[in-house]
Amino acid sequence: MRRNVDITFLILVAILVLNSFRSGAFSSPMEWLMNELMLLPGIIIGLSFHEYAHALTAYKLGDPTPKMQGRVTINPLAHIDPLGLIALLFAGFGWGVPVQIDPSNFKKRRRDELIVSVAGVAMNLLVAAAFTVIAKILYMTVGAAFLSGSVGSIIWYMVMYVIQINLVLMIFNLMPIPPLDGFSIISEIFNLKTTNFYWTLYRYGNLILVAFIIFGIANMILSPCVSFLFSTAVNFIF
Repeated sequence: MRRNVDITFLILVAILVLNSFRSGAFSSPMEWLMNELMLLPGIIIGLSFHEYAHALTAYKLGDPTPKMQGRVTINPLAHIDPLGLIALLFAGFGWGVPVQIDPSNFKKRRRDELIVSVAGVAMNLLVAAAFTVIAKILYMTVGAAFLSGSVGSIIWYMVMYVIQINLVLMIFNLMPIPPLDGFSIISEIFNLKTTNFYWTLYRYGNLILVAFIIFGIANMILSPCVSFLFSTAVNFIF
């Protein structure tokens, strides 16, 4: 996601948290807390590497802005928005600190903006693939007996959550809705910034994204795509 947080997202988070309470998601606080703690490494890794990829790519393509702002690092402190992280834990929807770039520094603006936009989702795919290999190695070396124990199962769930969360971040950010990377990718490919359609959609992007989430459209896109990719990873592991 590439835009600063506004009141629209805060309203969305409040709605999602309220829905979670109504559905009984917090009926067992200790169970919820343990699950969120196991999700936390995947969330931090996914968001940090996603934003790092944007920053590093922009810097390598000639824009010093991310470097000057201290964003060319995998240090989570440079990328995690505390409010966005809390929203992710309680509402299942959140954000990192968006990487700021100055496209005027690029040699080929459209091409380089496209590459920067692709970098974030590509990094999430690479992280998911890397942890799939790690899970495979764990399963082959320490075995199912250890991984089903109290300590082993925690490690196993954390690794599997890293895979799943990075797949979710990749697919979610590929949706062609502002402020997501997918919209930037489509815009650069088809040069939409020269059209009124682009600026109209950009202006109302937050509202459209909120509607997609509240009415379950985003989930209809995410669920089958993530399920397919996650199943593919699981089949490779076992």
